[in-house]
Amino acid sequence: MDSSTKSTGPPGRMKKDESLLGKLGGTLVRKKKAKEVSDLQEEGKNAINAPLLPSSADLLPEELLLDESAEKTMLDPTSRENPKFKELQKVLIDWINNELEEERIIVKDLEEDLYDGQVLQKLFEKLSGRKLNVAEVTQSEIGQKQKLQTVLEAVNDLLRPQGWTIEWGVDLIHCKNLVAIVYLLVALAMHFLAPIRLPEHVSVQVVVVKKREGILQTSHVTKELTTTTEYTHCTFAERDAFDTLLDHAPDKLNVVKTSLITFVNKHLNKLNLEVTELESQFADGVYLVLLMGLLEDYFVPLYNFYLTPESFEQKVHNVAFAFELMQDGGLKKPKARPEDVVNLNLKSTLRVLYNLFTNYKSAE
Repeated sequence: MDSSTKSTGPPGRMKKDESLLGKLGGTLVRKKKAKEVSDLQEEGKNAINAPLLPSSADLLPEELLLDESAEKTMLDPTSRENPKFKELQKVLIDWINNELEEERIIVKDLEEDLYDGQVLQKLFEKLSGRKLNVAEVTQSEIGQKQKLQTVLEAVNDLLRPQGWTIEWGVDLIHCKNLVAIVYLLVALAMHFLAPIRLPEHVSVQVVVVKKREGILQTSHVTKELTTTTEYTHCTFAERDAFDTLLDHAPDKLNVVKTSLITFVNKHLNKLNLEVTELESQFADGVYLVLLMGLLEDYFVPLYNFYLTPESFEQKVHNVAFAFELMQDGGLKKPKARPEDVVNLNLKSTLRVLYNLFTNYKSAE
């Protein structure tokens, strides 16, 4: 593929009175928190919320057919539209698709794509390295639930000893309960140290419907899906040589940085460009794009990226575009997020540059 013709979005704009070299020549500037709420507190909250709860007439028809003493939960419509909840779903979908790329599995909707157990099976097998004894394709409801049972038993055996509260089950997943599905995926992502950043403090409201003496009783319950960034990202981020380096051998950090600076300057010098600070000078993505063109020996059209990015979004666009060029060159998708590079995260920038170094260190 000729990466030089790749276009990934709106064209960038270059100030007419600012040259390429003029712009580029200088230095640019734990565990899941347990919810402990007593029955008395719950009753108090329910009493307060009662006037705001939907009446029986507002409930879906299937809820009106509950058997005596039966209970059903459903996501509050307002929570479904919560931007942070939507962002969490997107992060999880992107993570699954990245993990299962070799399986040619593409997830677009968590409720519709995960309920039958097929994707969950493949995801668990990929993350755990275990092969589950289940049928590959199951069309019947019984077959799907059997597969889900096997998958969830394996997941629960793994997570329960670690103190996880099991907030999911076969029936919940199969009936496309989005909260249960997200709970499960967040737990898997954290247990297996997924290299992703989960949005912090994501909570949703669920409506609990119970039938007592023929009368439907409703209450609202808050479900906390993620806690803090320290828990969802920093503590569980992928550990690698750079974590060890920064945590245990900071004295060697300068040696690594010097080696990487020497490597990138060997190529950027061809454009009379020079790097002295890794974090800041790669943060807007411009140098990364130009470096990929030099390493792969092609010219990247200026309309494919922002030569003078002025906003955070434009910088993220540039770094993401550079990541695509890396994949076009045969490299694996970078573990770092474009946003982390833009935010001057040293380890993320080091990971990206070291990946280039190991693949192109012999390039002239």
